[in-house]
Amino acid sequence: MHRIATLADVAAGLDALAGLDPRLVAVRRVAGEVPLRLIEPGFGSLASIIVSQQVSRASADAIFGRFAKLLDPLTPQAVLDAGEAVFREAGFSRPKQRAMLSAAAAVADGLDLVHLCELPAEDAIGRLTAVPGIGPWTAECYLLFAAGHPDIFPARDVALQAAVGHAFGLAARPGEKALAGIAESWAPWRGIASRLFWAYYRETKGRDAAPLAQNLEKT
Repeated sequence: MHRIATLADVAAGLDALAGLDPRLVAVRRVAGEVPLRLIEPGFGSLASIIVSQQVSRASADAIFGRFAKLLDPLTPQAVLDAGEAVFREAGFSRPKQRAMLSAAAAVADGLDLVHLCELPAEDAIGRLTAVPGIGPWTAECYLLFAAGHPDIFPARDVALQAAVGHAFGLAARPGEKALAGIAESWAPWRGIASRLFWAYYRETKGRDAAPLAQNLEKT
């Protein structure tokens, strides 16, 4: 696996995608800057993505900002030791609280988030989704941003569905299966395609909908 580790890698992937699908030339023109979005693997990074589950980017920014201030440093043990008041003050829903606690317990019990980034995507996703509250979208986004995986496309992402539907003039927003089918032709650069369409969404909708993926590691 060639890790997406630099902006040069992003540019190379965008060039390759233009060759695979000429429609993406116009998408790239509208999208403008396509960020690298690379983060250090670890619990803080996974926590930021968990916070992004099923909320807007603006909400995720606010919730995670409060949470990181309340638990500084943000470690698995700090999460496990936190009381209900911490999650309530940060703005967590009950499902998000359960997911965060499950992830903290899994890491404290030996789940190696750094090693996961060295595994084949299917294996890594399987290990992450075995943790209660972590679904495929969270696992895929973690590998995209922490592992720099070049060929993952989170087809469940509503912003990606909306961006592809808008860019291709589809009558309705494609669902998960339809979008996954469209993205198949972008292999082995689907990780770059996801970044491209999040950037396209930002430019056409006027707001960033890419998942919050933030480094907080202090080791």
